Amino acid sequence: MLPHWLTHLGGLGLFAVAIFDSSPIPLPLPGSTDLLLLLLVSHHGNPFLLAACAITGSAIGGYITWSAGKKGGEALLQRSVPKRFRARIEHWTDNHSMLSVMVPALLPPPIPLTPFLLAAGALGVSRRRFLVSYNAARLIRYSLVSWAAVTYGRKVVSWWTKNLAEWSGVIGWSFAGLMVAGVIYGIWQYRRQTYDASGKRTMPQEAQA
Repeated sequence: MLPHWLTHLGGLGLFAVAIFDSSPIPLPLPGSTDLLLLLLVSHHGNPFLLAACAITGSAIGGYITWSAGKKGGEALLQRSVPKRFRARIEHWTDNHSMLSVMVPALLPPPIPLTPFLLAAGALGVSRRRFLVSYNAARLIRYSLVSWAAVTYGRKVVSWWTKNLAEWSGVIGWSFAGLMVAGVIYGIWQYRRQTYDASGKRTMPQEAQA
């Protein structure tokens, strides 16, 4: 059977994971929401309720990231996104504003999501266009994951029982430790980047004074 800690997370836990997974402080394991949704539905969870929890939580986390990009502007984008990717992301966002949000929100890892959401906010993608494209993509993605769990759920549970059941405690505590460490590091990194970006915006004013 699936690990005890996992089945007791339920919809509320999935909702919280989905918020962090799409926020400026992402979880250390890419695709955590997809994995948790898949496992919970496979363990006889309500596919409609769980998909709704994942979609709603992801919508909140994504909006927070878009808002952070809008507030921090291009200075935050420069601090948060590696230089080798930034030019392509900015070009894609400038020329295909809705697709630049919808495509990475629809595709699974390793396609990164946070840089595109930050770019959407920083480069002026409107709230309406962002919400329509992002939420449509998440609706499609998590509906498909939930369907896959219903269709192939028994195989998932069987595979887990056969290969990983005896390691469920180790996996659970490792995941929890990584989650806590990732959130703490993410908060520190995000606060540092936001502070640096704010400092860069105020420097020209200070120089003029």
